[in-house]
Amino acid sequence: MAPKTSKHTLYRLTGVVATSDGLLRAVDDELFDEISGSFEVPPAFTALGIEALAVTGAALQDEAEWCAEFRRTTGVDCSQPNWRGSGLLLLAVDGEVYAIGYGQGFRLLQDRFKDKSFGLAFALRAVDPNTVHGIRSRVLGRGRTDITMVAGGAPVGSLGIREFQRIVDKVAGEICDVELTGVRHGKGKLVKVGGGLGLELPLGVDPKELLADIREISRVCREVQPDPALEFVEHVVQVSCPDLLKQLDTILDNGLGDPGGLQITPSVPGNLIEECAEARQWRMRIGSTGWHESDEFDFGYALDRARAHRMGRRVWALREQSEVEMFRWPGGQFIDRLAKAKAIRFLETNVSIGSRRFYLTDGTWYELGEQYQPEIVRTVTRVINPDAVNLPAWQLHQDEAAYNYGVPNELPAEGYLCLDRRNVSNPLKSRNSLEICDLLAPGNTLIMVKRAHGSSALSHLFHQGLVAVQMLQNSAQVRKRFAEKVSEVSKGRVTISESFVPERVVFAILLKKGEQLTPDTLFAFSQVALAQTVKLLEEWGVRVEVIGIEAEASQGIPAEAA
Repeated sequence: MAPKTSKHTLYRLTGVVATSDGLLRAVDDELFDEISGSFEVPPAFTALGIEALAVTGAALQDEAEWCAEFRRTTGVDCSQPNWRGSGLLLLAVDGEVYAIGYGQGFRLLQDRFKDKSFGLAFALRAVDPNTVHGIRSRVLGRGRTDITMVAGGAPVGSLGIREFQRIVDKVAGEICDVELTGVRHGKGKLVKVGGGLGLELPLGVDPKELLADIREISRVCREVQPDPALEFVEHVVQVSCPDLLKQLDTILDNGLGDPGGLQITPSVPGNLIEECAEARQWRMRIGSTGWHESDEFDFGYALDRARAHRMGRRVWALREQSEVEMFRWPGGQFIDRLAKAKAIRFLETNVSIGSRRFYLTDGTWYELGEQYQPEIVRTVTRVINPDAVNLPAWQLHQDEAAYNYGVPNELPAEGYLCLDRRNVSNPLKSRNSLEICDLLAPGNTLIMVKRAHGSSALSHLFHQGLVAVQMLQNSAQVRKRFAEKVSEVSKGRVTISESFVPERVVFAILLKKGEQLTPDTLFAFSQVALAQTVKLLEEWGVRVEVIGIEAEASQGIPAEAA
């Protein structure tokens, strides 16, 4: 039985008119000629009332580039042809234009028409944040691209990408609550997608089911908000103000003309990492000169050619009048070409305007630090959960020890064990001891309790959580001693394994005068400390929640006045 779906990369195009002539404009003329291309209107979609265009062709080489090297190395007479077929389907669906490549057909699309946010936007709205399989991101200002892959999937917080100066350009994982052909006919099999510049996923092969999939993808992008655990990805927004963009390009243009001025470094475009790694020959031209060939990206040549242009035309030359091509084999034959891109995409730099800092990567400008404060607030808001655990009100005349010791007696059904001041010895320093938690709760949960009159007390609390988790995860001695301490304190009623590691940490806080715990009432410095603590603990695979403890006045004194 023929499969219902086939894995493809779906692109959404912008600036393309939904007519046959308009759709054809999205095709690279040079590549179309190289493959002796032809096009026709596909009858399967005409019957459905859909404007569409099918482009096909092939590149044929009488002898593959590798044959000469093979003969020289082996002495075996070898002359094998090289053939690469290409198919491209362009569809206008409900006012949007989409494209799907078959074989090498994806190379026929001009990059300038591809919607850069499409695939990522869908992934942020459809991928289950607890089963993320991969993330690709750039660290702003460091010229570094990180690729994280988890075969079985993992919570996004454990992947270490919740940073304020990082651009995520691809997310892959299992989707949920999306009515796609692969879900309907998958018999319970999970559907995985990868969203970046394009959207990689199984699409319906039947024309009607393919259209239904595209419409469902469009609906998700249009109507669904990003999952809270993934929405931070969209908070890093590129600079869009035309005047500011012009000012930034002018600074870069001046810097290109001064070899000792602006620090410019080479970079790899996010969607071309695999092609760059595979390439054995590079060709580049900037301006009206001929091709320059090399066995890797010639960064020095790119700068020299840009500097050869007059002031005001250097950045323009890199953006508009340049080509960088990568080939699988030396010889520069079209059939072996892996990719091509503008030279500006291979450069990175930082510039400042007053106190503001900006970063150029992959041909796009971003502002550094713009989202720092909002992201702090979002992180704090996300982890504050009044229902994280059930704790009694705090009698304001009680000190911290009295409160903690009383919790198990007041709430026996919760299964709490008080470990306040019941420390374990520190293997790093024999005279010191470690306080693992104030309360141990079911579900491998550590509860840290603090009555805070200022930010210093909370900084200590968050640091305690980090140290406790780190020691339990990395020291067999601490795990063994903690298990022994739990058995000792509970007199054998509660036992934990000597392999115990926490799955959740709850910070339980009584603010001064019993104020309700919110991002606004939490001390400013404590918000920063908490956000950094959350980031680290989630990277270590530990869930973090924060709860405010209610205050209860004693002896007729109102809580607000105590």
